[in-house]
Amino acid sequence: MSDKKMNDIMWYLSLEHRLGYTFKNTDILRQALTHCSYSSIHNERLEFLGDSILNCVIASLLFEHYNSINEGDLSRFRSNLVKQQTLYEIAKKLELSKFLLLGDGEIKSGGCNRPSILADTLEAIFGAIFLDSHFGNVQKVIYSLYKTVLNSINSIITGKDSKTLLQEYLQKRKIPLPEYKILATYGAAHNQKFEIICIIPKLKIKTCGIGPSRRSGEQMAANLALNLVRSSIIKISFSSEKLFLTDNNLNKTNTSNLIILPKDLKKNLMK
Repeated sequence: MSDKKMNDIMWYLSLEHRLGYTFKNTDILRQALTHCSYSSIHNERLEFLGDSILNCVIASLLFEHYNSINEGDLSRFRSNLVKQQTLYEIAKKLELSKFLLLGDGEIKSGGCNRPSILADTLEAIFGAIFLDSHFGNVQKVIYSLYKTVLNSINSIITGKDSKTLLQEYLQKRKIPLPEYKILATYGAAHNQKFEIICIIPKLKIKTCGIGPSRRSGEQMAANLALNLVRSSIIKISFSSEKLFLTDNNLNKTNTSNLIILPKDLKKNLMK
């Protein structure tokens, strides 16, 4: 057996082990990993199939496990589970970027770390597993990959994201809605980080979230703000190096709620 053939086998086995599924036809796995920039035989049709299968599996899972949730909330919950960001996070845990087949242009522009490419490839793999075997096997793989997500996802009962929950919480109490601003962006174009600030002027609350996209940064900042609002922490005071959160009914600094911030971020918040 040639060294190349042996390397290909080891390459497939490594990914199959991570997925918990062994392909009978490794050619279809290779196609699922092939971006259109690499070959005319690529994964776009498999992605289309995998997207539909993923939606069906997640809808079935929610229907079976959450029988007290209404249709509207089930739809929001499903949207959270099948959106690009969720797929991207799962793909990162699988280290899927190691297995992508990309054209030279995509490689140079950092395509192996691009959320859209990783999310699309994961959906293509789901489609490939279905064609290689049957619905039951792809269902098992998806259940396994989503186990951690289901255990940690925010607001498991409603499926609403942090921005939605914060907005509803404030509206219910007739408090003006938060503002979101980009504080900074850094990193190469293919691997950017966004620092987003969430401001609730009436409560004098400012929180910062950092993520690989503007949306994820906003969600993180909103989640922090929601926790602060719920804890009735409405006064912010600054030391030379740290942001301290203080309770409205206390005169002293509550260091149990201390948040460490970079100097540059502290300066921006103080403006």
